[in-house]
Amino acid sequence: MTARRLAVVGWPVDHSLSPALHGAAARALGLEWDYRRCAVPPGELAGFVGALGAEWLGLSVTAPHKHDAAAIAVELDALARVTGTANTLLLADGVGGRAVRGWNTDVGGIVRAFADAGLEEARSGAIVGAGATAQTSLVALAAMGARRVTVALRSPAKAERLRELAESLRIALHVQGLDEPLPGVDAAVSTLPAAAEAVPAFATPPSRLLDADYARPDGSRFLGALPAATIIDGREMLLGQAVLQARIFALGAVESPLPDEPRVAAAMRAALADGANGAGASQSLEES
Repeated sequence: MTARRLAVVGWPVDHSLSPALHGAAARALGLEWDYRRCAVPPGELAGFVGALGAEWLGLSVTAPHKHDAAAIAVELDALARVTGTANTLLLADGVGGRAVRGWNTDVGGIVRAFADAGLEEARSGAIVGAGATAQTSLVALAAMGARRVTVALRSPAKAERLRELAESLRIALHVQGLDEPLPGVDAAVSTLPAAAEAVPAFATPPSRLLDADYARPDGSRFLGALPAATIIDGREMLLGQAVLQARIFALGAVESPLPDEPRVAAAMRAALADGANGAGASQSLEES
């Protein structure tokens, strides 16, 4: 059997743990996948995809290509349409050439990370930082039931896209600076990158906080500021979205569970732990 080719594309991409995750999924499912990393410069995703041969099955997409991935797909799932971003592309030869279908599994990964930590519903939420992950987090909080969300930004004026998205989701959005204490909420997501030094304060600790900046040598930036039990490692979201990606690559649909999915997810979790221990670099949800 000829191995089907897949890759994670980004710029940079050397740090990505996706090959470890999807390699474990393929072994657990008994599939022949040749999964690798491909560094694709900004603005060149469409040309890269257009040059791929028939042996290519799909792509995991990370920064800075998620908006471009949504733009080149001929079909998008509802979450990709709402966020304007796709992190998963499935490739198939169709009438007139290559057909590209796109999904956003980041939203489901965030929801799953909170659920696995014991929080399935949230009436209120908070997001620290901006960018594609902040937009995805807003949609995830809406899916969990949040109707009030506070966003803390270094430059509140940059919240225009989040305001538009919140209005479409019927969420009451409050925007503030990073130096203002955040209110107590059910679910919070920090999308701050590794280089950011800020540690935003909460007037009351959130029930759970998902820290997108995972694999820091000293742990989450919020350790010491919040009870450790409230902090969810960002790798939980990475695992959740990868399980959903594996469904798409293996079955062509995100709604259908993998055969014996708990066993597959356990194998992926073990591979993620091994890969993260050897990575030695700070990463974030923007860099899956």
